[in-house]
Amino acid sequence: MIRFENVSVTYDGAAGPTVRDVDLTVPEGELVLLAGPSGVGKSTLLGTVSGLVPHFTGGTLRGRVTVAGRDTRTHKPRELADVVGTVGQDPLSHFVTDTVEEELAYGMESLGLPPAVMRRRVEETLDLLGLAALRDRPIATLSGGQQQRVAIGSVLTPHPRVLVLDEPTSALDPAAAEEVLAVLLRLVHDLGTTVLLAEHRLERVLQYADQVALLPSPGAAPLLGAPADIMAVSPVFPPVVSLGRLAGWSPLPLTVRDARRRAADLRERLTEADHADSGDRADHTGPGDRADHADHADRADHTGPTDRRDRTDHTNPADRADPETSVDPEDPADPADHANPKDPADRADDVDRSLPPAPAPPRPRFSPFRRRPRPSAPSAPSALTTAVAPVATAAPTTPVAAVEARALSVRRARVQALREVDLTVRAGETVALMGRNGAGKSTLLNTFVGLVEPSAGTVRVGGLVPHRTPPRELVRRAGLVPQEPRDLLYADTVAAECAAADRDAGAAPGTCRALVSDLLPGITDDTHPRDLSEGQRLTLALAVVLTARPPLLLLDEPTRGLDYAAKARLVAVLRGLAAAGHAIVLATHDVELAAELAHRVVLLAEGEVIADGPTAEVVVSSPSFAPQVTKILAPQKWLTVAQVREALRREALR
Repeated sequence: MIRFENVSVTYDGAAGPTVRDVDLTVPEGELVLLAGPSGVGKSTLLGTVSGLVPHFTGGTLRGRVTVAGRDTRTHKPRELADVVGTVGQDPLSHFVTDTVEEELAYGMESLGLPPAVMRRRVEETLDLLGLAALRDRPIATLSGGQQQRVAIGSVLTPHPRVLVLDEPTSALDPAAAEEVLAVLLRLVHDLGTTVLLAEHRLERVLQYADQVALLPSPGAAPLLGAPADIMAVSPVFPPVVSLGRLAGWSPLPLTVRDARRRAADLRERLTEADHADSGDRADHTGPGDRADHADHADRADHTGPTDRRDRTDHTNPADRADPETSVDPEDPADPADHANPKDPADRADDVDRSLPPAPAPPRPRFSPFRRRPRPSAPSAPSALTTAVAPVATAAPTTPVAAVEARALSVRRARVQALREVDLTVRAGETVALMGRNGAGKSTLLNTFVGLVEPSAGTVRVGGLVPHRTPPRELVRRAGLVPQEPRDLLYADTVAAECAAADRDAGAAPGTCRALVSDLLPGITDDTHPRDLSEGQRLTLALAVVLTARPPLLLLDEPTRGLDYAAKARLVAVLRGLAAAGHAIVLATHDVELAAELAHRVVLLAEGEVIADGPTAEVVVSSPSFAPQVTKILAPQKWLTVAQVREALRREALR
């Protein structure tokens, strides 16, 4: 169905081809997963199938791509629209109408389908993707995950023979992602649709793939084969494969069910390690009673569920072991191996290598995100130091509240987005907001930076009322990285973006660029932000906000578009900030990130807080939000591969 013949793509001004010598065939009626680290050209390769590369993006395409016999060199995207349906990383760029129902019908109208056919297919798609309740909603009022479902639905209604999807589940909650993938699988099995999709969250997609096409590195020839065979050599792999590599299982498991069938011996070893560690469980990584131990200590001072939300002495299992990454667990050069020392006193020393020094107090800015550039740059520290400075507040006996919401309610048009939310986040605490799409997570973050005014209740950020505080003052207290990084990025190059961020924050020149280098190795100064992948743009926006070192850092889907190695680097940076006294609130559907990083998890549903407690306590009890390792090793309460690796290491030393 799709044939790549010695395909290479070189963009204007690039030093070399983005993809080189791709020669492979995607058979009709198969789901093929395109995998690889960030920046290896996955989106470019997908773009050649629809003709967007090079007809829309520019550049030079060598070789030939044919889809259902049509050569994309001689057929423009509009001439392939009846055969190929495409959803890119940014759903907003696809929308051309105002409401959900209109958007689902637009593609069929363009193809001239009869009204009766359009009506039937719209209704079918609304039901398939769980969009019936949103049919009349303006697209601009939907959450990011809801918009992604609409974008997918808009390419399903014309019934194309080929679907090309670029990270189709990146903004979806776990249940919605399963629903979308189930729909795709039904199309493949029942209608013979050919699906080529790229995805970084391999734990969601790998089990559904017939084959995996791996782009191992920039410019490297792709590998095509069975998922288990490719995962054995892939530099990126999900936790279930990482655990299989650690345990020495062959062939490698691809699903939680396969791994559970093989995990009996591993559970026994971990049980023995747990018993050996029972005397010092409060100080070491281990399963079982770790969360219960923390709760027992807290119950001496806190008695009610409301009080529990204010606790800061949560045991975070992720703080006890190195973060897992996409590299081989046995590799001593694992970039995350030094990210999380066992002793809190060592943390500041450890994060020297990945964080900039604390700059002078940030200059006023004119946006809730960041201020516009000024013609003259303020004075800044003369050089980077090697210490991570804590937030400039007096050291209280009890950590101060970076943000506090009481009975917070928000109504937006006809939608009650938040309902009497009570939430306190203190300095040094990392809180993950989780819940289905449209639960109110982004609205809550926007309320914290004054973009949304409460309908009822109160919210305080550093003692200030956000929506009544001038942005230039509020940005001294809080920084938000939104789902759409283009809201922050307006310069023509990465270097100009970083220079503006340094000026805005009053930071030493090169501070932002150093962060970008740590988080995105290999990105050149003259790269235009629009030429970066979605994950790379999001990371650049994160570096821009981190340059100012706000006491309260708010992140909306921070791992969207990131591979496992980039996620591990991000985890190391955020842990360092939390250790230095910054409060971090992240809205995420990435259950593996929450397990790795968060002290607390807050679950939202229909705008209400339905659970708030230590990460191990909340996610272990949730079938939707439990990470893969937890599901595999249940009833033992392990969260990450890094914890298991550390326990086995200690067992081997006895």
